[in-house]
Amino acid sequence: MVSFWLLLLISSALFASGKPVDHGARSLDKSATDQVSAAWYAGWHSEDFPLSKVSWDKYTHLIYSFAITEPDDHSISLNGSDGKLLPQFVKTAHDNGVKAIVSVGGWGGSQYFSSNVGSAKNRTAFVKTVTDFATKHDLDGLDFDWEYPGSQGIGCNVVSSHDTSNFLSFLQELRADPVGQDLLLTAPTPVTVWSDASGNPSTNVSGFADVLDWIEIMDYDVWGSWDSTVGPNSPLNDTCAPAADREGSAASAAKLWEAAGFPASKIVLGVASYGHSFFVPASDAFTCAGCSSLEAFPSYDASKQPLGDKWDSPINVDQCGVTSGPSGVFDFFGLIDGGFLNADGSVAEGIDSRFDSCSQTAYVYNATSSVMVSFDNAQAFTAKGNFIKSSGLRGFAIWEAGGDSNDILLDSIRKAML
Repeated sequence: MVSFWLLLLISSALFASGKPVDHGARSLDKSATDQVSAAWYAGWHSEDFPLSKVSWDKYTHLIYSFAITEPDDHSISLNGSDGKLLPQFVKTAHDNGVKAIVSVGGWGGSQYFSSNVGSAKNRTAFVKTVTDFATKHDLDGLDFDWEYPGSQGIGCNVVSSHDTSNFLSFLQELRADPVGQDLLLTAPTPVTVWSDASGNPSTNVSGFADVLDWIEIMDYDVWGSWDSTVGPNSPLNDTCAPAADREGSAASAAKLWEAAGFPASKIVLGVASYGHSFFVPASDAFTCAGCSSLEAFPSYDASKQPLGDKWDSPINVDQCGVTSGPSGVFDFFGLIDGGFLNADGSVAEGIDSRFDSCSQTAYVYNATSSVMVSFDNAQAFTAKGNFIKSSGLRGFAIWEAGGDSNDILLDSIRKAML
């Protein structure tokens, strides 16, 4: 799964307190104290989405993103994530009875995970680094968003065939540490299982289940501008799609991780408050000339990537120094700002739309600008909430809290999980 959106921002994470302190985590159902209602909070978007706009009463965990890995295993940094805001983030979370977590890594911050955990000496040093960081900031949990153990992510990561086994050894040492034993330890994962030493998906990750509180399956960026056709950004299911169009989904990913030894009760579903845009000529967008029915997997012109919402940029430079054009990402609020949706999340007048019942994905199309966006609306979030409940998963984590609008998506998935 290539992750273009993560190239700008992403991914995910949980960090914890230096001593056993109960800051009063809550859940959607007060009788189900372990249910997870979480979101990542992007520090670099704090001007547009300040802490005062967070619906704290609707979350059990908020995940500050990102602390990033450094060449020196004795340090991690908050470069680019408004580190000065972190103390206020932690205080506000605790004042509201929400667990405060820091995400380590992400698409652009995973470059040195491999070397940080690549030897016994480095693992011991890195354990001290992260536990000192957690203690200093009075955190409640730590989630390691390594993208990805055993395989390349952004393009300039240090990679070893032993990454997954070294990652497990590190987590075991961290869990045995006097500070680490009391932390929430979690990890975002792709829709496939982490690679083993042969480069194939691991068949047994039960050791990780023993030391992690949960994983968050990142069911987003499954489809994007790196593909040959338009497709679902965050599919709930793909078993009903044509074989050539099955690139992963929430349902298939949960089955893979469970089959490899991760119980459903320790799986949190990562869900997206954004979608990807494509330039699709009208001749490719509709099933026939003069029709209003949109094609399922239309071709698009990759040379004309649309600019996304106000959080996108015409020019982007990643951590590897690679320059690219706009990401084309539209957050849910951006679809409203851009005239694709009304303020209540319904489709705006003059916009063509469809809802794919297989992937449970919404699509909107502006025939004037030739821009098509695949995204999750309230119906899609309701379907995912129902799936979490029926499958016995631990809960959800949204990338990102600020992408929603008036809690339309958040309220939908919470209601469905009850």
